[in-house]
Amino acid sequence: MSAEGLSEARQAIDAIDRQLVQLLNERMRHVQRIGAVKAYSAQGVYAPAREEQVIANLLAANAGPLTERHLRAIWREIFAAARNLEEPQRVGYLGPAATFTHQAALERFGAATEYVPLPTIPDVFREAAQGHVHYGVVPVENSTEGSVHETLDAFAEFDLRVIAEIALGIHHQLVARVPRERIRRVFTNPVALGQCRRWLAANLPGVELVTVVSTARAAAQAAETPDSAAIAPRLAAEVYGLDIVAADIEDLAANYTRFYVLAPTNNNPPTGRDKTAILFSVRHEVGALSAVVQQFAAAGINLTSIQSRPLRGRPWEYIFFVEFEGHAAEPNWQRALTAVTPRCLFLKVLGSWPRAVVATAV
Repeated sequence: MSAEGLSEARQAIDAIDRQLVQLLNERMRHVQRIGAVKAYSAQGVYAPAREEQVIANLLAANAGPLTERHLRAIWREIFAAARNLEEPQRVGYLGPAATFTHQAALERFGAATEYVPLPTIPDVFREAAQGHVHYGVVPVENSTEGSVHETLDAFAEFDLRVIAEIALGIHHQLVARVPRERIRRVFTNPVALGQCRRWLAANLPGVELVTVVSTARAAAQAAETPDSAAIAPRLAAEVYGLDIVAADIEDLAANYTRFYVLAPTNNNPPTGRDKTAILFSVRHEVGALSAVVQQFAAAGINLTSIQSRPLRGRPWEYIFFVEFEGHAAEPNWQRALTAVTPRCLFLKVLGSWPRAVVATAV
């Protein structure tokens, strides 16, 4: 391209950018009108089902060269700006900053949101239940390590709903300020250690492994300690000024973590690609759990996960946390819930939400 052609192309881009600003501002004026309606009817500004519908419309209209990943990244920030124009948003998450939970929150709520790191999962539930943050983000399941029991237990204590999920591809980095041959100690949290143990044994045999509370704390310790490294996300390396000594050191390439987005209420309509979670307990007698599960099977509902947790204060009794395909408002769901409720000591629908598209942690 000649210098003249380059100048013309840049002028065309500048003109398009001016049009984009005008169109975005027009879009946001409609958003503000919708926000006024939501405020009058006490609806939350975050509408996961509607956002997924917008993305689906964009993908149907897209002819490239933008990919689905590009469009999702662009509209993540447009959605974030829109929500904050309706009402400034505060999102609490399991901290500290630069953890994978922080990355998951950023993936869903964008850069325009205020983030509040909290020290424990119950703290996230508590702050969301008391209205100190609009939404909470907590891990619920890792494809390698299994369920996060602290999250499941908190649902029995706090009256919150699941309104969305975030599925994040997890990639661990070995980060340090020294070359690999000088590393004598590696800081890591127990979950990350479990996901990278084979790599460490093969590549850093004999190195001292020190467990800490989070991957972000591991990065901070590595930054402060001579001849040390950490297993941490790329985001933590950036925050703490560390180099990536070895990239993507997890033992399994298919390593994902799911996170829940929590709020006091759930108003998601059915989308046709939903999941639902319930929490219930049954009488301590033979066949009680089987009778409940059979009612859902009879209604054609696919159970995707079931976890049992001890019922606090009642030895040898349990609560069950179950996820299913489908939406709680669908007729077969309603029939199944009507049938199983008398068989349960208690039953709580924790929410229905659109299934997540896997994002990649950076």
